[in-house]
Amino acid sequence: MSMNDFIDNEVKNNNVVLFMKGTPDFPQCGFSGQVVQILDYLGVDYKGINVLADDDLREGIKTYSDWPTIPQLYVKGEFVGGCDIIREMFQAGELQTHMSDAGVEVKAAS
Repeated sequence: MSMNDFIDNEVKNNNVVLFMKGTPDFPQCGFSGQVVQILDYLGVDYKGINVLADDDLREGIKTYSDWPTIPQLYVKGEFVGGCDIIREMFQAGELQTHMSDAGVEVKAAS
């Protein structure tokens, strides 16, 4: 399986996927940590994938999304954005709406 196929499989077979530096329990950069905090606050079930574990994955996700930075959040197969976009959407209440509209359960009150 190619790296692109692996990424495509993860994105399409998980409702919410966060490609990040580190893990949800131990983020390895502040930007990844901020997105983890937002997702945890919302109570959203998501899969965190550590791009630091594999250089091919780290470069492959940037090619896959045509987005140069990590973290990257995908909801129902769709690239939503990186840290700044996720934070802005969350603060405006748009992330919660986007998740709900996509059929992803948000457990926190919006």
